Amino acid sequence: MPRYVAFLRAVNVGGRQVKMDELRDHFRAAGMSDVETFIASGNVIFSSTATNEAALEQKLEGHLKKVLGFEVPTLIRTTADVAAAAARTPYSDAEVATAGTFVAAFLRAPLDAAGRKGLAGLASDVDRFVAHGREVYWLATTKQSETKLTIVKFEKAVRCAATMRAMTSLRKLAAKHCA
Repeated sequence: MPRYVAFLRAVNVGGRQVKMDELRDHFRAAGMSDVETFIASGNVIFSSTATNEAALEQKLEGHLKKVLGFEVPTLIRTTADVAAAAARTPYSDAEVATAGTFVAAFLRAPLDAAGRKGLAGLASDVDRFVAHGREVYWLATTKQSETKLTIVKFEKAVRCAATMRAMTSLRKLAAKHCA
């Protein structure tokens, strides 16, 4: 049975608190099995007989909206996809060591021409981006909390749903659940 990771956006931020045991129960109620969570920021690892990731995203988004009362963009990856994303480092070790921010953004779909143009428009002396399939890697010289980039601004530029995870957290998740 395929094993997946759901990266949820807008969970446990902005007053939208969801306890992890409740989140696991919601995934089970949606028909998922072997459900686990990783840190309280909307990372859910689960098994499903479904093989169509886009349909699975829609199913889970609909279910979560129904039970939580708000939209939760849900970006699904196989555990193999997560392991590959966590292992990928499009920047040098020296650049990563001195960065204030190193993040992977998970996208609904690979960037089209307009999305690539929008992403290029976000680049600056502070912020650098590398797109790879359905992920964008963001390296900034400042801390994420100090940058002017928000997820809303990012999504508007790339023209698709996205959620971001710090590479340190992503690598820990991959090591624990995606080996």
